[in-house]
Amino acid sequence: MKYTTEIVVDLPRDEFLKKLDNTENMKHWQRGFEGYEQLSKNPGEEGARMNLKYKMGKRDIEMVETIIKKDLPEEFHLTYDTKGVHNIQKNYFSEEDGKTRWISESEFQFSSLGMKLMGFLMPGAFKKQSMKYAIDFKNFAEKGISVLDKR
Repeated sequence: MKYTTEIVVDLPRDEFLKKLDNTENMKHWQRGFEGYEQLSKNPGEEGARMNLKYKMGKRDIEMVETIIKKDLPEEFHLTYDTKGVHNIQKNYFSEEDGKTRWISESEFQFSSLGMKLMGFLMPGAFKKQSMKYAIDFKNFAEKGISVLDKR
């Protein structure tokens, strides 16, 4: 399953990237984010791996993020792996009149039957979640609004 999301954030690209590329900010724009653990000695660099923990409703979810390409300020590509799911996310950034256009291409590959069914029956739920993260990041980056304030 593949889809693309796009959003414009009213910040210059260098400020946008400072906020996006700071793991301490994740809790402010990723709902359910509980924490992370660096798995590599080269955090933030290509090949670096990090374990991410989320609480989604009553479910605890852990996934491993791997940076596969980091060519900032233009692009930043990652993979996310959890039980039954491999997600490839390619992010592109362009500056337009002092604002940043963030285009994110997502590809989900499912290996478990349950996740294959979910991807087939509810593809819109994945895109909706990705767009929610983008909107929450926009609100945090532009206005300092944290999702933690809404708990």
